[in-house]
Amino acid sequence: MTMPYPPSFQLQEKFEKLSFQYESQISEDSAISGCSTPSTPTSPIDFEIKIATNEDKEKVREFLQKFFYKDEPLNLYLGLITDENPRCMDLERFTLKDMDNGVNLLAEQNGKLIGVCLNGTFERGKMENFECTDAKFSKIVSLLDYVATESDPFKIYPGIDKAMTVKILSVDGSFRGKGIAKDLMIKTRELARQKGCGFITVDCTSHYTACAAKKLGFKLHYTLNYEDYKVDGKTVFRPAHPHKELTVYTQRII
Repeated sequence: MTMPYPPSFQLQEKFEKLSFQYESQISEDSAISGCSTPSTPTSPIDFEIKIATNEDKEKVREFLQKFFYKDEPLNLYLGLITDENPRCMDLERFTLKDMDNGVNLLAEQNGKLIGVCLNGTFERGKMENFECTDAKFSKIVSLLDYVATESDPFKIYPGIDKAMTVKILSVDGSFRGKGIAKDLMIKTRELARQKGCGFITVDCTSHYTACAAKKLGFKLHYTLNYEDYKVDGKTVFRPAHPHKELTVYTQRII
C-alpha cells in the first residue's frame, strides 16, 4: 500500500478510523474508523491510558482482530477477513507498523486491553509508501491514497506544517458508553500539542465513524461518495447501508 498521510478505516495512516452514540443508538465508544454494533451507555469505570510500544503489538493485533478488522465497512464489502481467511497480513502490517512512534494509546483495566487509539503524525508535502501484495487490500490502499491527495487538509490550515492523524479508535464492545473513547481522544490532543501538531484529522470509512467524529467536535472537510470512486470506469466499493461515503474530518488544536 501507498499512503500519503493518515487515516480511518482511521488507516494513515489513513485506514484506521470511530463509532459512537449519535442520534439513535450509536455508542460514543465504538471504532473511529470502523463499524461496530452500537451499545447503550452505562456508568463510567476506572481504567488507565498508557502509550503503546512494540511489545504491545501482538495484543493490539488480537484486539483489532476481534473488534475492528472484520467489521470495517470496506473490509467487510471486499471479504478481506473471513472464517476461511481470518487474517490479512498486509492489513496487520499496515495498521501496526508504527507501534513505537510514541503517540499510540492503550486503555486498560486491571491489565486487560479494553480500547486502543492508534495515531500518527504527518507533515505538509510528505508522503509515505506502503508496499502491498494483497489484491483486495490494495484496492483500499489506492482509495486512501486518492483521498489523501484530493482532500489534503493542509489546504485549510495554511500556517500549519504538522498534524496528528487518528488511524483507529476502537473500544471493546462490552466497555462502550463508559467514556473510554472520549478520554483516549483527550490524551491524543495532549500528545498532538506536545508534538507540535496544529490540527488532528481522521478519515472516516464508516458512517458511524463520521457520527463519532462530529460528536467529538471535528468538522467535515471532505466527502467522497463511494459510487463516485471508479477505476477503469467501474465503481470499486459498494458497502452496505448506511456506509455511502468516505469523509475526512479535522479539528484545530492550536
